[in-house]
Amino acid sequence: MYKETLELRGHIIDSLILPKILDNIISHGGDYKIEEILIGHKKEDPSYTRIAIQAASNKNLQWILKNAIANGATILKEEEAITKKAPRNGIFPDDFYSTTNLPTFVRLKKRWLEVKDIEMDCGIVVHYKKDEAVCVPMCDVRKGDHVVIDGRGIKVTPVERARGKEVFSFMSSAVSYEKPKLLITRQIAGYIKDIKKHGKNVLFVAGPAVVHTGAGKYLSAIIKSGYVDVLFAGNALAVHDVESAIYGTSLGISLEKGIPISRGHEHHMRAINTIRAIGSIRAAVNKGILRKGIMYSCIKYDVDFVLAGSIRDDGPLPEVITDTMTAQRIMRSKVKGVGIAIMIASALHSIATGNLLPSSVKTVSVDIDPSVVTKLTDRGTFQAIGLITDLEPFLRELAKCLSHPS
Repeated sequence: MYKETLELRGHIIDSLILPKILDNIISHGGDYKIEEILIGHKKEDPSYTRIAIQAASNKNLQWILKNAIANGATILKEEEAITKKAPRNGIFPDDFYSTTNLPTFVRLKKRWLEVKDIEMDCGIVVHYKKDEAVCVPMCDVRKGDHVVIDGRGIKVTPVERARGKEVFSFMSSAVSYEKPKLLITRQIAGYIKDIKKHGKNVLFVAGPAVVHTGAGKYLSAIIKSGYVDVLFAGNALAVHDVESAIYGTSLGISLEKGIPISRGHEHHMRAINTIRAIGSIRAAVNKGILRKGIMYSCIKYDVDFVLAGSIRDDGPLPEVITDTMTAQRIMRSKVKGVGIAIMIASALHSIATGNLLPSSVKTVSVDIDPSVVTKLTDRGTFQAIGLITDLEPFLRELAKCLSHPS
């Protein structure tokens, strides 16, 4: 039999971390014995357990250990992290450690060192001379980089359940159907204000439905109030926002009357052509062609925005980044310093953004379709919570709350 002993500390009972690890041991053909367990009596008290594991094969044991480490366990005997050199640019060693978005530490020179810029589905590169470990996407690793392998000498800190009166404790499940949506929206607004007070940034990720539903004016108002630092979107949001600003339509439908306009189906293409002829969205604002809307507000109030393109884009607009990896790198640089991400009606960009966020970033997905939230959490954004509701009343109430002084 192959054996190992694990330790687990923190809020391992109410966050269901311990049951997950025990279930994983049995599922992979192993067995366990809890040698010691100390359970905290109060909400703020951490718990501790030591678990002896055994498995019939080393392969099974390694599967068990990797899962346990990913959920916050550490191997009792504190081993140094092992690295191998990357064989080529953009290629990790075969047995590289694949990261989660949880706070991660590697053991180097007999001490635990936190991994910088952590995000999911990447590798860890150790710079021995700088005495640092950095999370690196596969495409950015360089030949000869020292990449952490195996999973030994690594520990992560799992996401803890929100407790007490902390704002996000109002939603105990990833998807909220039957919750007091008005109250939840007000609490989200309160958290956004708190984030700003602590010097962190607010990220909005928005899909074109924000414009289609007539809610664009509320997102513009939130930008004007100073509560958007970064906006992630695609070509479609910007195109229909510009269309609405110039023609008063979205996909040819009058936003004022809710009826199709004659030849309105051409408006989004004419809007794109207008901006391309001027040179950029910014130039259209500066020349007075674009006088309202989400993109106008971003430029007027100096909000960073990243428009990441897709294969189906019309035009696209000049500011749209058509190279996927370039867009990803820019988005990655913009999420640094973000304390909360509000994702509204955009499955593609929400999931892409979720992949870049550390678990410490509070993440709210607002959509009429519950599968969007489910997909987001299924792909590893553990901290995401969802509000299933229409966009217009959500953004209207959020704008109202954020316009009032704290």
